[in-house]
Amino acid sequence: MAENFWSPIILSLEIAFVAGILAVVSGLLLGKIIAAKKFKGKAIMDTLFLLPLVLPPTVVGFLLIIIFGKNSPIGQLVEFIFKQPVMFTWWAAVIASAVVAFPLMYQSAVAGFAAIDKEIEEAARVDGANEMRVFVSISIPLALQAIVSGAILAFARALGEFGATLMFAGNIPGKTQTIPTAIYIAIDSGNMEWAWLWVVSMIVISFFMLICVHFIKS
Repeated sequence: MAENFWSPIILSLEIAFVAGILAVVSGLLLGKIIAAKKFKGKAIMDTLFLLPLVLPPTVVGFLLIIIFGKNSPIGQLVEFIFKQPVMFTWWAAVIASAVVAFPLMYQSAVAGFAAIDKEIEEAARVDGANEMRVFVSISIPLALQAIVSGAILAFARALGEFGATLMFAGNIPGKTQTIPTAIYIAIDSGNMEWAWLWVVSMIVISFFMLICVHFIKS
């Protein structure tokens, strides 16, 4: 019984951690491009990147099914390479969580990179540093506060993802059942004791992460 209780918590932390890494890496790269470059369609691209933040989770889940489903080119390619579809797997939960967490990381990265004095980066280029060296040694350290805050918020969002995960990854105990889906099932089955324990677990974890963001920004 104890194993059944801890399984969604451990699984949620694992999925949120991997999804958070994906959100951080993609958010940093795309955030730097948007913050540093001026090009046609920039506003449209920026809006598209932020769209998962405001779309209903069911819409995100539906789009993921269309993109990665068996009838899509991407879904068929994944199935050909890995000999199984991505839907209703651990990686499906990671993808769903990463998609909804990405805008928070991206938004923080853009704000952090936009606040950097461009003369500092330009001075590094004049001294012979290439773009990668400037990005790693100058841009990231100067925007580190915003980046860390964004990473924590992205992890928290990935941890709490429900709708898109339920549609795309399902609710398979020990495989794709995260804390939010476990709470839903527990309430539906009348197991209020476990539902309360999972709810308290989520509140404690989320509260701790938000406190970390507060101290980082202060």
